[in-house]
Amino acid sequence: MLSSATLTFWDRVYRFHPLQPLDISLPLAPGPENVNCFWAEPVQVETITVGDFVGSVAQGGSTNYQRVHLTPHGNGTHTECYGHISPDPAATLDQCLPRFLFVAQLISVAPQQLANGDFVVLAEDALAQLDVANLPEALVLRTLPNPESKRTAQHSGTNPTYLEPALAEFLAQHGVEHLLLDLPSVDREEDGGALLAHRAFWQYPERTRTHATITELIFVPDAVEDGWYLLNLQVTSLVLDASPSKPVLYSLTPVGSSAEGSVSFVEAPH
Repeated sequence: MLSSATLTFWDRVYRFHPLQPLDISLPLAPGPENVNCFWAEPVQVETITVGDFVGSVAQGGSTNYQRVHLTPHGNGTHTECYGHISPDPAATLDQCLPRFLFVAQLISVAPQQLANGDFVVLAEDALAQLDVANLPEALVLRTLPNPESKRTAQHSGTNPTYLEPALAEFLAQHGVEHLLLDLPSVDREEDGGALLAHRAFWQYPERTRTHATITELIFVPDAVEDGWYLLNLQVTSLVLDASPSKPVLYSLTPVGSSAEGSVSFVEAPH
C-alpha cells in the first residue's frame, strides 16, 4: 500500500498522500437536480431494450445496459480545450491534454460587483494571492461565498459571475497551463460571442496554447484549505473539444529543497 510520495517543484520538495484524495468534481446525476448552465437539457439515462432483452436488472434483465444523454459544456464538471472556440478539427481534448498530473494552487476570491450589476473576479484580487515568481502549473479558483447550493445550481439566464479577461491574460503570459473554477464559464453568459477570457487564456488565434485547458463547474468544499496541491485531471477519451471530468487534489506539504523534477514513493508495510 502506497502511504506517501514526494515530488519536486520550483526546487522544493513536497510530500503528498495518494490515499487521501480530494474530489472537486460534481457528479453527473440524471434529472433536474444536477448543476446546469447554458440552457442544456438535464442529463438523461435511458434503458436499452433489444427484442426480448431489457437492459435493467430491476426490470428482469440480466445486466444493466443504458444510454446516456449529456451536454459536456452544460452538465456538471467539464474540461475544455481551445477547440471550444476554434474550427480546427484536430483541436480535441484527447489530443490537447497529454498529461494528467500537475502542481496546482488553490485560492479563494470574492467577486466584485461592477457598475452594470455584473459580478466579476478581478485580476488584482486573484493576483494578490499569487507569487509571480513561483506560479503553479494549474490554478484552482474558488469563489466566495461558497454555499453548498453550488452543487445543484441552475445557472441558465442568471448572468453568473465570470472572470476579468485581464486575469486570463496574466495567467497565459506567465505559463499557467490549466485553470479550474466553480463557475459555468470564464466569460459572461451573453457577451455577443466576444469570449474575451477564453481567447486570452488560450492566446487564440495568434499564439494558441494548444495544451492549455479550462475546467468549469468544479466545487471545492470549505474544508479544503487554500494552498498547494497535486492535481490529477481525469477526463474521458471523447474526441470532442470538451469532456466530463473529475479533477482530484492531493494536499502538498513542503519537506525541503532538492533538484527540480524528481519524484519518489514510499510503500507502507503490508
